[in-house]
Amino acid sequence: MKASGRLGVWIVVAFVAATYACGGKKEQAPAKGAPVLAGTVIQKAVPVEIRIIGNCQAYSTIAVKSMVAGEISQVHFKEGQDVAKGDLLFTIDPRPFQAALKQAEANLERDKVQAENAKANLQRYEVLIAKQAVPRQQYDQFRTTAEAAEATVRLDEAAVDNAKVMLGYCFIRSPIDGRTGNLLITRGNVIKANDVPLVTINQIKPIYVAFSVPEQNLAEIKRYRAAGKSLKVEALPPNDTGKAELGVLTFIDNAVDNTTGTILLKGTFVNGKRRLWPGQFVNVRLVLTTQPNAVVAPAPAIQTSQQGQYVFVIKPDLTVEARPVVVSRTIGNDAIIDKGLKAGERVVTDGQLQLVPGAKIEIKGSATGSEKGS
Repeated sequence: MKASGRLGVWIVVAFVAATYACGGKKEQAPAKGAPVLAGTVIQKAVPVEIRIIGNCQAYSTIAVKSMVAGEISQVHFKEGQDVAKGDLLFTIDPRPFQAALKQAEANLERDKVQAENAKANLQRYEVLIAKQAVPRQQYDQFRTTAEAAEATVRLDEAAVDNAKVMLGYCFIRSPIDGRTGNLLITRGNVIKANDVPLVTINQIKPIYVAFSVPEQNLAEIKRYRAAGKSLKVEALPPNDTGKAELGVLTFIDNAVDNTTGTILLKGTFVNGKRRLWPGQFVNVRLVLTTQPNAVVAPAPAIQTSQQGQYVFVIKPDLTVEARPVVVSRTIGNDAIIDKGLKAGERVVTDGQLQLVPGAKIEIKGSATGSEKGS
């Protein structure tokens, strides 16, 4: 009886153990896939563009100099002030030039009187010579005197005009609309004619943005420009989060720089809000054309191996396939795909380091936040 009792106890224990063992297997959770973020390949029109660093240049730069010597008696603007074409900038002491003008006008009046007298004498001798009352030689002398007097009057008139011009130079006006820079010569200084600049004026509305592109882009730029298209240029100052300023390509240099292998281009910008400033470096975007129906994938999906670029494509069963791709260019967060993907496919955009071909995944979100994992 004791032996059979022990046997019953062992059977019960074995049954309980087996029962718990079976129950434990049923409660094990299935293995989870690697968590990743996903994005969708789409098809859309994308610009064909060149991005480069450019430099702003004033549309016109004028170094204002004096055409006459004298003392600066007045300065009519403040440094950094906007001026319009024709605005008075400097006054050179005009008194010496006013006196010279008066002297020239007096000489003109004197010589006009003498010319009138010589003309009257000539007219009298014309009557006498017609009657042969005076020698021909005497008549010729009066004619010469009258003609010389007329020439002297014309010379005096030129002297008056010159004196007026020199007096006008005493009032220096702005030749362009622009912004004044640092005042280099202040009031009270005596200056020479056409010597040092008094101030520099930069025209910043409109403004140029100059940039250099590799010479291999030249043929493409010329082709699109020859097609009659007005190539658009965008410029944005660094750390500026606003919209880029819009301009038009207006200049292609006539030679490639042999030392750098680049060619200089310029875009013209209206610059109405004056966001662009001479000497400032800006991010430039030259738009050549628009590529319709381009296949676009999220740029973070592109991976690089020794064999080239590839992406992890998500299959319907939530496993991944490593697929080689050909990327023509990257614009911001978009990678333009020439070969390897089609619109509608989903690709892994984050978490690639823990993946191998055929690995199971769990989508935790999307690159744009529009797709949610299942």
